[in-house]
Amino acid sequence: MKKIGGMRSINSQLMQKLTALSDLIRLQKQYGTLLVLFPALWSLFVAADGFPPWSLTLVFIIGSFLMRSAGCVINDIADQNLDRHVLRTQSRPIASGRLTTREALGVFLVLIALAAPLAFVLNLLAMLLAPIGLLLAVVYPFAKRLFSLPQAVLGIAFGWGALMAWAAIRNEIGLPALLIFIATIFWAIAYDTIYALMDKEDDLKIGIKSSAILFGKSTWLAVGLSYFLGLGCMALVGYYTSMGWVYYLGLMIGCLFFGYHTYKIKKGVDREQAFMFFKSNVIVGLIVLLGILLDLR
Repeated sequence: MKKIGGMRSINSQLMQKLTALSDLIRLQKQYGTLLVLFPALWSLFVAADGFPPWSLTLVFIIGSFLMRSAGCVINDIADQNLDRHVLRTQSRPIASGRLTTREALGVFLVLIALAAPLAFVLNLLAMLLAPIGLLLAVVYPFAKRLFSLPQAVLGIAFGWGALMAWAAIRNEIGLPALLIFIATIFWAIAYDTIYALMDKEDDLKIGIKSSAILFGKSTWLAVGLSYFLGLGCMALVGYYTSMGWVYYLGLMIGCLFFGYHTYKIKKGVDREQAFMFFKSNVIVGLIVLLGILLDLR
């Protein structure tokens, strides 16, 4: 009986650790992965005129998941003391004590070890860009301690895949890739500012910097302008690559989404609404991708 009881205890502890690991990499919240992935896929499909190798597409899909997961781990390690003072993040695995810092570092190293072989599938230029992407993922969590606009650093990290994808197809970094990269920075500033609205009061108390605090009452204007500049860059991508009306229709639909977000933020949103608007950016990313696919085919 003692042996059975001991086994049950071990199984229970194992399940608790697995649940904590799942929470650490946000396994059930993959909208972050998609926000990393979409710019890379936009660039990949445009660079390949709609027909990239499926093996290469799979590399960027898996790579986006692994790198976003690694970014979450580093974020939680860096923010563990801060997370305990923020309502939304108090239950995160490290902050709540469900995982130790050493265990989290182990998970990070495993994720990097899994991601590393993917880089060797790429050509030399894309492979050389990969470590910079990792560095950006590591640096971002510390940006909010130094900069009032850490969302821009997030955008650089999330958009780096667009440069890598273009390089992987054409062995260069072309103007369309740079435009997608810049568009992603503006896009991330917009949607992550909306996300930051959820933590604004807590961030003010503990001294964390964010665009939601920086822009204050003009947050709606900053969000709307960032969305507009991002879409403008994507329109230029269409111009320089001779995209057709289907692509621009996708951008127009995105514009309607973004206009609604801006309008509602100006009126005032609560935490639940801010989170909903943040997540709906995934829909816009998918619409733009579908516009590229349908137009090029």
